[in-house]
Amino acid sequence: MDALYGTLLSPGDLAFDIGAHVGDRTSCFRRLGARVVALEPQPLAYRVLRLLHGRDDAVVLVQAACTEHEGTVRMMINSANPTVSTASRQFTEAADGAGGWQGQIWDDAIDVPATTLDALISRHGEPHFTKIDVEGYEANVLAGLSRPLKTLSFEFTTIQREVVPMCLDRLAGLGTYHFNLSLGETQSFMFENAIPADDLKDYVFALPQEANSGDIYAFLQSA
Repeated sequence: MDALYGTLLSPGDLAFDIGAHVGDRTSCFRRLGARVVALEPQPLAYRVLRLLHGRDDAVVLVQAACTEHEGTVRMMINSANPTVSTASRQFTEAADGAGGWQGQIWDDAIDVPATTLDALISRHGEPHFTKIDVEGYEANVLAGLSRPLKTLSFEFTTIQREVVPMCLDRLAGLGTYHFNLSLGETQSFMFENAIPADDLKDYVFALPQEANSGDIYAFLQSA
């Protein structure tokens, strides 16, 4: 993980960790010397973040979801597997009965505070790198961004591939990007060089269902 993100962050850079959960990426970014703004809406996960990073002056913790508007958003909670809790009803519907997702139950729902990427940038500055991992809600997060960012990543799943073109189209409206991809938790780029959006779409939609998930990395070529 440090080797991968070390190609994207240098000491002193600002990183946004959107969907920080219990902070494995936040911890990685700090090991690399980056400053971090970490968002996590789930109360229990946020409590862990506070225990791990609450005394670190280089980490700003925000208990909120990130979406296209400020206010509140309803979040579906998976009590047995909180890492897949989500604000996306479409995600929970896609997971229902899908291979590899058997037994996943979203058994609770809570309203959580919501903010936007634009609002975070206004308050904390423009990030050098932004990681988005919000279980099918990635396009909603990007809808709250009105400027191109230098580098960012967003998660995708093979049960909800349609989120990928939605995200790519949003980014195309902000600037010209090329892309790379890391499958699962391999922590390595799939391609030697970043590729255009259309090539990435073809690759994602050709993946077998059992590939399950990965992260797409966007590199700004021009605004």
